[in-house]
Amino acid sequence: MKYLAYLSLLLLSAAALLSCGSSRHLTGINVTPATADAQSYPGGQVPFAATGIYSQAPSPQQLEASSVTWCVGSSSGACDGNVAIRVSVQNGVAQCDQGFTGTVTILAGTQPIMMNPDAGSQLKVFGSAQLTCP
Repeated sequence: MKYLAYLSLLLLSAAALLSCGSSRHLTGINVTPATADAQSYPGGQVPFAATGIYSQAPSPQQLEASSVTWCVGSSSGACDGNVAIRVSVQNGVAQCDQGFTGTVTILAGTQPIMMNPDAGSQLKVFGSAQLTCP
């Protein structure tokens, strides 16, 4: 009986150790559309979607817009700070500010490392797309 208890404990410990090494994690994000022109969308509101690339199946997998951080930034994953905002992005929907003309990088990412709010933040895992404003 004692042998059975030890065997059960050993099997349970082995299962726990094996499950720890097989955790699924996000390795990349694709943002679609890859390029968009705000003039082509009603009211200039451009909906973007984020698809997560994971280390294990199922992958790729659509991400909820509210589960990622959306911002305007650079292709290196750095979000612009409060001072430099020319486009607003809320839950994946981007809109150009009145009078702004140019192209910006829209980012969707996870685990932002906050810096000074005026300087922006750095996303750990991210994807990007280009938005052209009239």
